[in-house]
Amino acid sequence: MATTATFTRPRRKALFRTQDATTESWAVRGLLIGTAMLFLGIFLFLPLAVVFTAAFAKGVSLYLASLREPDALAAIRLTLLTAAIAVPLNLVFGVAAAWSIGKFEFLGKSLLITLIDLPFSVSPVVAGLIYVLCFGLQGLLGPWLAAHNLKIIFAVPGIVLATIFVTFPFVAREMIPLFQSQGNEEEEAALTLGASGWQTLFRVTLPNAKWGLLYGVILCNARAMGEFGAVSVVSGHIRGLTNTVPLHIEILYNEYHFTAAFAVASLLTLLALLTLFLKSFVEWKSRQPGAPQEAAGGKRGAA
Repeated sequence: MATTATFTRPRRKALFRTQDATTESWAVRGLLIGTAMLFLGIFLFLPLAVVFTAAFAKGVSLYLASLREPDALAAIRLTLLTAAIAVPLNLVFGVAAAWSIGKFEFLGKSLLITLIDLPFSVSPVVAGLIYVLCFGLQGLLGPWLAAHNLKIIFAVPGIVLATIFVTFPFVAREMIPLFQSQGNEEEEAALTLGASGWQTLFRVTLPNAKWGLLYGVILCNARAMGEFGAVSVVSGHIRGLTNTVPLHIEILYNEYHFTAAFAVASLLTLLALLTLFLKSFVEWKSRQPGAPQEAAGGKRGAA
């Protein structure tokens, strides 16, 4: 008993010292929290308030009229179409790349990881310029495309390609750490019990990473709808044809249609708020104690 007491007291003292060292006074905590809230108020809440105040400055009727204007509707349709194409393609690529990197060892694995991160280090404007140099009329493939009456730059295909380039890391980067942390034991057990490769993917691997997958899709969709730089280079700014919502907002603002510009901008602001809500929900759901057990149950059922 004496030995136990001898070891217990120093541990308690060390614990108290650790708590004292990591617990700040109320004044310090209040100062830190106040500084953070002031920063958020100036750089986040104030701009949000300005967007919606300016959007409704001349009444709800003008706000709705700005959204129903033909060019605005065309920009919204093109933005939704671009996201509807880019996000599923990035979903397929992201799952394939993450599954390969997280579950297998192969030559060029480090190079593939580096290439996935490339859009994070390249300016979106430079990315758009690359597509112009490749597919433009004076570009590398421009004469061949013109001879076959195929138009990529200053058309919808160019916008989709540029959007895919700037958004394809999001799903893969969310899934790679999850697949690596899972290991291969459960997949090997499923294969041993007779599951095929596709069954192992859809019933064993993906259910255990479903919240990370959804998180990546949410971020990818938000970036696809809000992308400006790369799309601006390849679109040509053709009203009603190649203007996405961010480009349409820029045109309205440059033409001094401020109310209409803020009205359309409020759509992207609502998208950002919705994305933030979904992101918080996914993070909260992934931390719930029952989430891993549900995934494990699905894997056992599949096996």
